[in-house]
Amino acid sequence: MSRNLALFDLDHTLLPLDSDQAWAHFIAKLGVEGAAQHAEDIDAYYRQYVAGTLDMNDYLNYTLAPLARHSRAQLDAWHASFMSEVIVPAIRPAARELIQRHLDAGDLCCIVTATNVFVTAPIGKALGFEHLLGIELGTEGGDPLGRYTGAAVGVPTFREGKIVRTESWLASLGYALQDFPKSYFYSDSINDVPLLERVTHPVATNPDARLRAIAQERDWPIIELFA
Repeated sequence: MSRNLALFDLDHTLLPLDSDQAWAHFIAKLGVEGAAQHAEDIDAYYRQYVAGTLDMNDYLNYTLAPLARHSRAQLDAWHASFMSEVIVPAIRPAARELIQRHLDAGDLCCIVTATNVFVTAPIGKALGFEHLLGIELGTEGGDPLGRYTGAAVGVPTFREGKIVRTESWLASLGYALQDFPKSYFYSDSINDVPLLERVTHPVATNPDARLRAIAQERDWPIIELFA
């Protein structure tokens, strides 16, 4: 195989924000009932994520519950506004340039994010990705277009789960990680060290303090896509 593999975290890696946190605050700004408290609680969970102490199951049970309270049509309408008002203005040229370099090289590119696919799938498309792995969501009756149940399904794309999901996705395409001459993973987070250690070219991207220290110790490249 001649092409390489390029994997990207999303929040604070390609975007200068946390998309789930930004979504919670956007819904609160709309005045949706209960959304203001939800946003405050999501901020607390985000601090746990940064500290490396997040209980992912607890977080998912809480953060996904509001999705079940609204129709898919309503959620999609809100999300379209979220994209135009919050996400698209936040996309930096340096992030687009990095992605485009890999796409132009013919690399197999994929976002691997610990945020749910409702929030992130449209973001991935806006960034030019065909592939995205995120927290999968349950729907009523298993209908892909059905109302969300408020529960996650499958292996969460978090810590070691990112390895599991990446390997499963590659297998579905007939590949294994070792098939690629070079495999890249760009991430800002200490939580992503497991997958960073599995690729041939880990890149600490806008890294948090602990990931920066590991990258310096291990001589991993460090890049900054935004201030």
